[in-house]
Amino acid sequence: MQPAEETNDYDGFAAAYSAENENGLVNAYYERPAMLGLVGDVAGRRVLDAGCGAGPLTAALRERGAVVTGIDASAGMVALARRRLGDGARLHVGDLGDPLPFGDDAFDDVVASLVLHYLEDWGPTLGELGRVIRPGGRLIASVGHPFTAYAHRDPRPDYHATTSYTFDWSLNGRSVPMRLWRRPLHAMTDAFAAAGFRIAGISEPLPDPAARELFPEGFRELSTRPNFLFFVLERPDDRGSSGRP
Repeated sequence: MQPAEETNDYDGFAAAYSAENENGLVNAYYERPAMLGLVGDVAGRRVLDAGCGAGPLTAALRERGAVVTGIDASAGMVALARRRLGDGARLHVGDLGDPLPFGDDAFDDVVASLVLHYLEDWGPTLGELGRVIRPGGRLIASVGHPFTAYAHRDPRPDYHATTSYTFDWSLNGRSVPMRLWRRPLHAMTDAFAAAGFRIAGISEPLPDPAARELFPEGFRELSTRPNFLFFVLERPDDRGSSGRP
């Protein structure tokens, strides 16, 4: 018997994932433009890309003038990011469930693009992200939308429970097993509050209009049924400053 293939093995399919992320509908024309729109003007700001993957968002932030550091649990993905960004790029291999290798208040902003839904317990990770964000700084995060994670599974799970689920992801002609964690909206907001964050915005964006002709069927689906939920969170500044320039 062949052993079961490991789930979420990004080292094993780093190149295929990077190609899909670069030009595919969901990432290039939906999630990444939405993240960049929520981040806004980052010129001169210190930004941590938490779960940077092969670095497309890192590169886009750097092009907008941010001083970007990336971290990802997959050494294969970080190697691809270094190939894209150059040997001088600030890139680290590290699990977001572990203590981060950065000092307190090291960043103005943290972006966490589609990474939190890989974690069963958000508490330690949000605590560390809050530690490295300076007072008045922001965490911009995208996660799987509860509507999609719960409503379209059979049998339908208990919405109020935090549960894992697995699925086969078709990636460049290859089926790869994935495992994610779904949680209700109130569990997400409770976790943010427990970590000391204040919610500044919640977004359910539409795909980039440029995708209408490139991916007509997918565009119609994303325009009527959201895949992801986006949060803009602030670390309160007790001194009363918003921290924004």
